[in-house]
Amino acid sequence: MSLYQVQKLIYQLNRDPRTRERYAAERDAVLAEYELSAEETGALTKPDIGLLYVLGVNGQLLMHFAALHKIEWTDYLDRMRHGLQEHGQVREGVYAATGYEGVEAHDARLKRDRENR
Repeated sequence: MSLYQVQKLIYQLNRDPRTRERYAAERDAVLAEYELSAEETGALTKPDIGLLYVLGVNGQLLMHFAALHKIEWTDYLDRMRHGLQEHGQVREGVYAATGYEGVEAHDARLKRDRENR
């Protein structure tokens, strides 16, 4: 996995108009300039916000990348939640969920906690 490379590309897309233009015109060529796995390339191309979140992309970078793709805020949040359900816990980076029991188990624990109050 090359989280650094994914985040470096997204950072460039977020800040540099020329990179955005090139990405729109020749996406494959731009992606080839970064050391990305097939999974990362697919997530960037789709774009699969949920998978990118699970791969560990920083939320500050990711929200601007989502906006670049005209993804509204509430949809962005839903896609991250769906990513957790579909792909499991965040694997790497600052959001890595070490010891996290998963979405369903977490929801069940919160429900039990509310019922026991």
